[in-house]
Amino acid sequence: MALDPVTAAYRAGAAFTRAVPRPVAEITAKGLSRIAASVSKERRMLVARHLHRADPTLEGKALDRAVDATFDSYARYWIDSFRLPQLTPEQVDFSFAFEDFTHIADALNAGKGVVAVLPHLGGWEWAAFWMTKVMKIPVTAVVESLEPPALFEFFVEFRREIGLNIVPLGPDAGNEILKALNSNHVVCLLADRDIIGDGVELEFFGEITTIPAGPATLALRTGAALIPCAVYFEGRTGHHAVVEPPLEVVREGRLRDDVRRVTIDLAGRLEDLIRHAPEQWHLQQPNWPSDYAELERIGKPHPRPKRGPSSLAARSGD
Repeated sequence: MALDPVTAAYRAGAAFTRAVPRPVAEITAKGLSRIAASVSKERRMLVARHLHRADPTLEGKALDRAVDATFDSYARYWIDSFRLPQLTPEQVDFSFAFEDFTHIADALNAGKGVVAVLPHLGGWEWAAFWMTKVMKIPVTAVVESLEPPALFEFFVEFRREIGLNIVPLGPDAGNEILKALNSNHVVCLLADRDIIGDGVELEFFGEITTIPAGPATLALRTGAALIPCAVYFEGRTGHHAVVEPPLEVVREGRLRDDVRRVTIDLAGRLEDLIRHAPEQWHLQQPNWPSDYAELERIGKPHPRPKRGPSSLAARSGD
């Protein structure tokens, strides 16, 4: 059965990236990324809006350069990710630095698992590979389901190849994540974008939006440590992970109120991590109500998330 064009393109890109010398892959990916940025005006506009939120001093030509740098960083993300399965644990360890990993190690010693919360920044798969292959720590990652299904399966195969336990975002995700935490896994959640639309309403980079309630809910219900993290590109081929101290997660009242309080604290930590290298923030989708309004204004409407119940969110009766 023939693959759909999108899945075929990703598979071909991965095969090409692994087959050619890295400099050739870098030049090709950077060129394609710049073409995509010029063709998709709305995506370039969204990147510029997000960058300006993270760094309001970016204006004019400086903002244009930062947008170009973001698309270059995104191209590097794909090169590094697609080449990762070819590398040995020793090669990954040599190119990887982990700052304050003791926060994760101490939490795992407590035996209740870790909820590691990350923004869409840098190359997080490198940290996952390092933990699974070098440190022998089980890692579970919750990922967005994609269409067509063949494309989703391609990404699941790739991430399982580097040792991850993959949980698709959906009705069964909550139970699967609880099993992983009970088995003392590190559970990775990308939490700077509310895909489902059932998150906590708060101020994020100075503007009201929602971010997922799942990380705080899981930590409050299970006792797992809630640890903000980020993985940055460093130099041409290096990676540098930063692990923040765990958030204070305690029950003070109704679960819904506690989830909101902890999620607001988490949003502040995510802002700090993103501000450290905003040009490595690979968020290219609308994330605030004003983004959707601007897309509609330029004739490029984007469907908004449908608010609804989620197995990862706190329910009003708790």
